[in-house]
Amino acid sequence: MLIRCWGARGSIPVSGRTYDVFGGDTTCLELRTADDRVVIVDAGSGIRRLGNRLMAEGRTDLTMLFTHSHWDHILGFPFFKPIYSPKTRIAIHGCPLSQGNMEKLLARTMAPPYFPVPYSGLTADIEHKGVCLDEIVIGPLRVTSIPLSHPNMGLGYRFEENDASFVFLTDNELRHPHRGGRDFAEYVEFARGADLLLHDAEYTPEDYARTRGWGHSLYTDALELALAAGVARFGLFHHNQDRPDADVQAMVEDCRRIAAQRGRPDLEIFGTTQDTEIVL
Repeated sequence: MLIRCWGARGSIPVSGRTYDVFGGDTTCLELRTADDRVVIVDAGSGIRRLGNRLMAEGRTDLTMLFTHSHWDHILGFPFFKPIYSPKTRIAIHGCPLSQGNMEKLLARTMAPPYFPVPYSGLTADIEHKGVCLDEIVIGPLRVTSIPLSHPNMGLGYRFEENDASFVFLTDNELRHPHRGGRDFAEYVEFARGADLLLHDAEYTPEDYARTRGWGHSLYTDALELALAAGVARFGLFHHNQDRPDADVQAMVEDCRRIAAQRGRPDLEIFGTTQDTEIVL
């Protein structure tokens, strides 16, 4: 299983020298399976660069999953070039109960006066599949999901292929129970023993004094989840739009210090960048 990140920023794309390391594009992940299938998670601004690569490679069969439909996770969809090619076939999996009807939501982002090309004008063959907490099988890849603790709900995913496992829980507030969310213990079990965990780690304690209930986690709480679940690698994700590289790196270093104190110096901890690439 190959995992590429094309965007790790939260809430809104940003640019400037203070974001050179971790990047300014919003959420988009790409997975390549052992038999070379392409699976995309979310369509934040990072999907534009991914689309350019897929077009250059001549890839036409794609699968898309969405965690939820907040702007920063769907705003890149109209700029994803494969949707304008009649050669492209896309299967979009979504849960209407936790994400809304993805076809209608994506169509709204392209409705006038917001965008000049309507969703009905797309030439790709797009199939929408409604699934809610059902297992999805994509070739050798097995995908299971869990509700996120986030305003307007959403889904987190566990991807398993052969002996490799990857858990993606972005926009997940571990300290505050949102409607439909799960408690800390259930997220621990969902992530148990994963080779890789990418988790929302947006806030510092100082931030959280005013942002509790906004749908995102303290970076130390995300670390606690990684430690309790016994994962091998932990990547901080959904970096705040106002957080410069140096401050994100300080959070990473603090996590490493805490993990060492807790007897887990072997836990690999990093800040996810929009160019992170991991093979499991």
